Amino acid sequence: MANISHNHMHNKQMEGLAVQSNDELINANGSRTLGRIMSICLIVLIIILLLPWRQTIPGKGTVTALRPQDRPQTVQNQIGGRIERWAVREGQEVKKGDTILVISETSQSYFDPELPERLDEQLDAKRNSETAAVQKMDATTAQIKALNSGLRYQLSAAENKVLQAQNYVEIDSADLVAVKNYFETTKARLERYEKGYKDGLFSLTDIETRRLKLQEDNAKVIGQQNKLNNSKQGLLNARIDLDNIRAKYQESLAKAQSDMSSALSSRASVRGEISKLRNDISNISIRRGLYIVRAPQDGFVVKTLKAGIGENIKEGESIATLQPKDPLVAAELYVSAMDVPLILDTSDVRLQFEGWPSVQFSGWPSVAVGTFAGKIWAIDRVSSNGGKYRVLIRPDNPVPKNDEPWPIQLRQGSGVYGRIILRSVPLWYEIWRQLNGFPPNLEKEPETAEADGKKK
Repeated sequence: MANISHNHMHNKQMEGLAVQSNDELINANGSRTLGRIMSICLIVLIIILLLPWRQTIPGKGTVTALRPQDRPQTVQNQIGGRIERWAVREGQEVKKGDTILVISETSQSYFDPELPERLDEQLDAKRNSETAAVQKMDATTAQIKALNSGLRYQLSAAENKVLQAQNYVEIDSADLVAVKNYFETTKARLERYEKGYKDGLFSLTDIETRRLKLQEDNAKVIGQQNKLNNSKQGLLNARIDLDNIRAKYQESLAKAQSDMSSALSSRASVRGEISKLRNDISNISIRRGLYIVRAPQDGFVVKTLKAGIGENIKEGESIATLQPKDPLVAAELYVSAMDVPLILDTSDVRLQFEGWPSVQFSGWPSVAVGTFAGKIWAIDRVSSNGGKYRVLIRPDNPVPKNDEPWPIQLRQGSGVYGRIILRSVPLWYEIWRQLNGFPPNLEKEPETAEADGKKK
C-alpha cells in the first residue's frame, strides 16, 4: 500500500511539471525572433545585391618596355674573328661606345698588316693608266680633227674637178651639135649641086669641091664625138676620184673612231678598277675598326653568350645580351578574345606587380592597396599563342591623386597581374552575368580607331 501511495504521489508531481513546461514553451517568442533575423538577413542581402560593382577584365603578363630600343637586345659582331680579350663582365654597366670584346683577324685575305699601303700602290698605278687612256683619247680627237680638215680641202678640189669635167662635157656636147648642123648643111648643099650639075648649072669642079667639104665636115663630127667621149670619161674619172677620197676618209675616220672607242673602254675599265680599289681600301679601314665590338647604347651587360680566349666566332654571331639603361617600362597583359572588343584606348588599368605586396578587390578597385595605375597603349591586331590578345599598358601620366608611380625597381620579364576597369553595375547583375558566362558591358562606343596595334 505504501508503494502504491508513493507511486501515486510521483505521478502527480510529474503531471504538474509537464503542465508547467508546456506553459513555458507556449509563452516563448522564439518564432518572432527567427523571423526578424531572417528579415534582416534578407534586407542586408538585397542591399548587398544592389551595391555598385566595378566590372573588370583580368589579365596576366610580364613587365616589358614601351619602346623597342628599350628591350633587351643581343650584341653581335659584324665580322668573324678570334676572341683576344673581354673588356666587360656580366652585370657591368656600359656606356655607348664602350669596348665589350676585342677580336683578331682569321681571314687569310686580310693577314697582311700593310694591306692598305699595297692597295694604295695599286690605286696609283690604275690612276696612271687612266691618265694614259685620257692622253690617247686626246690624240685620237686631234687625229679626227686633222682628218676632217684634210678631207674638207681634198673634197673641195675633187668636187671642183667634177664640175670642170661637167663643163667640158657640156661644151663638147654643144660643139658636137654645131658640127652636126654644119655637116647636115654641107650634105644638103651637095645634093643641090649634084642636081644642078645634072641640069648643067654647075661644073664637075664645083661638085668635087662640095664633096670634099662634106668629107671635112664629117671628119669634124667624128672628131667632136671622140672629144665628147673623152670629156665624159674625164667626168667619170673625176667622180671616181671623189668617191675614192670619201672612201679613204671613211676608212681613216673609222680607224680613228675605233681607237677612240678602245681608249674610252680602257678608261671606263680603269675607272671601274679604281672604284673597286677605293671600295676595298674603305672596307679595309672599316673592317679594322670592327675588331673592337662596342656597346650600341647605354645599359647593363646581362649575360655573355661566348666564353674564353682564342675561341673563333662567326660573322653576325651574338656575343652578349644587353639591357638598355632607363627603359620606358610598360606591362603586357594577355586577355581573352571575348573581352578584346570591350577595351577602349582610354580604359584605366590597375596593376599588381610580383614582389610588391598588395590587396586587390575585383569589384572595388578604389579600395585596393598596393596596386598601380596604368593606361591602354596598344592592342595587338592578331592573337598570340593560346588564342589570347596582348594588351600593352603604359604608366598613367600624370600619376592620379593618392596613387604612387610605378616602382623604379621593376625589371623586364617579371610577372604582373592586372585588371582593366570597365563600367559600374549592380552586384546582382555581375553575379547573373558570371553565372551565364556573358562578357562585361561596354560603357561607351570607342571614339578612336587603332592602327597596327597602336592608338592614333
